[in-house]
Amino acid sequence: MPDWITALILGVVEGLTEFVPVSSTGHLLLTKMLLGLPDGFWDTFTVLIQLGAILAMVALYFGRLWTVFVTLPTRPEARRFVASVLIAFLPGAVAGLLLHDVIKGVLFESPRLICGSLLMGGFVLLAVDRWAPAPRETNAMALPWLTALLVGAAQTLALIPGVSRSGGTIVASMLLRVEKRAAAEFSFFLAIPTMAGAFTLDLWKNRHALNTGQAGIITLGFAVSFVVGYIVVRKTLDFVSARGFAPFAWWRIVVGAGGLIWLATHGQGM
Repeated sequence: MPDWITALILGVVEGLTEFVPVSSTGHLLLTKMLLGLPDGFWDTFTVLIQLGAILAMVALYFGRLWTVFVTLPTRPEARRFVASVLIAFLPGAVAGLLLHDVIKGVLFESPRLICGSLLMGGFVLLAVDRWAPAPRETNAMALPWLTALLVGAAQTLALIPGVSRSGGTIVASMLLRVEKRAAAEFSFFLAIPTMAGAFTLDLWKNRHALNTGQAGIITLGFAVSFVVGYIVVRKTLDFVSARGFAPFAWWRIVVGAGGLIWLATHGQGM
């Protein structure tokens, strides 16, 4: 398969899955496995195209984020919002720094773990979508700090590939009585520093695997993940408001179960 088609496929997978609770990391790793891609450059490639998804989020919310930035000195609401995002970001940042090498070297090499996480996470998301307590928080930009901290603690579970960063934060938010749309939106806001931090760390650790001859392929994947991610974020909030998270839960269950069946029939024991 030509490299540009591989880059296109991975860019689409990244953009489609980064901001919805289905685990972009799990989907990228499974896609890489199914395509038979070697380790090395393609591992670095999947890290670099995350920047496209990050910038898609920033572009979509630029107006609101800029308003928060310029009013930080004068508006307590703006300072409260920034503090809530930073509080939620800290648990994952600390855990990611401490466990990065173990996670990348061990957990990322287990497709069975990824599929199992997708499957179990699907059932959890389905249950929470149906039976979560009645919401009392409806504004993603005004969550209590304790709620933000607990959501951030839940985000650390996403260090296990297949769990899903957005899935962990959304489930925790809904259990803490945050309305579905607000839960998804806070997950979007939290994604910006979380993904930027993960991108920076992974880029630094993989810097020796890059060369200028790969710039075109990386640019293609980056552009595709940006465009697809932008479209997904624009549509997700209305979709969640109308249909909840059950469709994402069923997708996880199908992919996870299908992956486990494939691994079993192809003699893959990991």
